[in-house]
Amino acid sequence: MIELSGISKSFGAKEAVKDLSLKVNDGEILGFIGPNGAGKTTTLRMITGILEADEGQILVDGHDIDREGELAKSCFSYVPDNPELFSGLKALEYLNFIADIYNVENRKEKILTLTKRFGIDSYLNSPLNSFSHGMRQKAIVCGTLLSDPQNWILDEPLTGLDPQSSYDLKQIMKERTQAGKAVLFSTHVLEVAEKLCDRIAIIKEGSLIYVGTLEELKATYPNKDSLEAIFLELTNA
Repeated sequence: MIELSGISKSFGAKEAVKDLSLKVNDGEILGFIGPNGAGKTTTLRMITGILEADEGQILVDGHDIDREGELAKSCFSYVPDNPELFSGLKALEYLNFIADIYNVENRKEKILTLTKRFGIDSYLNSPLNSFSHGMRQKAIVCGTLLSDPQNWILDEPLTGLDPQSSYDLKQIMKERTQAGKAVLFSTHVLEVAEKLCDRIAIIKEGSLIYVGTLEELKATYPNKDSLEAIFLELTNA
């Protein structure tokens, strides 16, 4: 479970996130959507400890990300919006490095299972800087799953993935929530959010303007037939 209570973040005079409170429950996929520059990535980076919130509190499975950083970080894995990480390593070196950090047991079996699922098992001895954007994204996703995290945080994870890998990633999200784990992911692909998410959180100019189920949202806008249509009305108002 991830709990945000009144978090705010400014960059100079710009308020990127304003008094934001949100809970991601175990056993659910929460879709985090909003226009470019709305504060999605900033919020996710505060949850993961990459950025420090100016105000408020962030708990991951009850651990404060600021005061109990190591414990909190052991409870989640994070897929960033840019897969340009550790590009000088071979894919297998990178995955073993992640397994070392999380003390992953049976790593050889887990690495093989995950990389086969995403079709990169034959490239394990190739350097990440020789991979396409989509292949690097697959390697990052595989790394985040090695520790079987209770909370999985993904920032635009479908970017660059081929259709089969996109399907596999969405299936894994469902599998994780069926196992009682929490998934938080941001996306601009509203059709995916509409079909996949248990709840939706919409952010605009740093403030949450809606949190709830799609059914509840559609009931409020009965003249709109899709999440896309509702989203455009809410964010362009």
